[in-house]
Amino acid sequence: MGSLPESIRVEVPVIDISGYLRGDKAQVAKVANELRSACQSPGFFQIIGHKISSDLRTQLLVKLSEFFALPATAKKALHRGQSKCLRGYESVGEQRLEPAFSDQKEGFMIGPELSADARFLQGPNQWPSEETMPGFREVFTTYFDQVLELSKTMFRLMALSLDLDEEYFDNFVGSRDSISMCRAHRYPPTTSETAQRTRGIGAHTDFGALTLLLQDEIGGLEVFHKPTQSWHSVTPVKDAFVVNMGDMMERWTNNMYTSTLHRVISPVSSKDRYSVAFFNEGLLDQMIECIPTCLRPGEQPLYAPIRAEDHLRQRYGTSY
Repeated sequence: MGSLPESIRVEVPVIDISGYLRGDKAQVAKVANELRSACQSPGFFQIIGHKISSDLRTQLLVKLSEFFALPATAKKALHRGQSKCLRGYESVGEQRLEPAFSDQKEGFMIGPELSADARFLQGPNQWPSEETMPGFREVFTTYFDQVLELSKTMFRLMALSLDLDEEYFDNFVGSRDSISMCRAHRYPPTTSETAQRTRGIGAHTDFGALTLLLQDEIGGLEVFHKPTQSWHSVTPVKDAFVVNMGDMMERWTNNMYTSTLHRVISPVSSKDRYSVAFFNEGLLDQMIECIPTCLRPGEQPLYAPIRAEDHLRQRYGTSY
């Protein structure tokens, strides 16, 4: 599975959602149509025209670089192994999403602050002290809140793209038991000689419903194109978020929308690469069964109904 000549490269669409946010009716239909096409193939797209400021995104990346530069002992004191909901620090090589490679990244994950006796994937965050990392918690929490709102916007657009009421997914993504998580990553640089023998993140599909990714300018994200059995880079676009569907949404739409295989190659660079992935996994008690508008006349659902929590437990249990 290799790369194609540049003349037949597969492009990841860039969609401007500003017209939808302005309430421009003509633009709403245009954006919904563009999103429908992108979700069917290649299953990845980038959005611009959102409301998350460049200043906040820059502040977050700076704070993350400072966090990952902390001594190993300080980071391991916040290890996710101490958290029932996988919150906290993850060291290089702990996760293996592609059998031949241990992921060459370290991470730090947060979510909504809930009590320790909450449900699956819910609970309290772990934070470095304010003395150790001044402003880190405030900046990361502010970013989390804003990207959560952006994800709700994307689900409203997704509803329109599926010929559903605009609010169809509101309860799914906005309830107290809706699962959302934000995981920051640092990818150590590598040389061209070793890059082919390592992965930043191994090839995988995302588990849940929708992912919003902030990536820096170094790049490294690649998506797999099934028709040509080839990998294609997702070139960083200024001010853009990368968006993709997860396995839950593919199942819910009866394979109308695609959960695309993707990976991060180890960056050939003298600098670390940083990215921040936000996952909206949805309401734990939601029954995932074929959405009516995704079933054509004479077709049958491809999947049996399943609770979102049961789906997520199955997937998370196999990745560590």
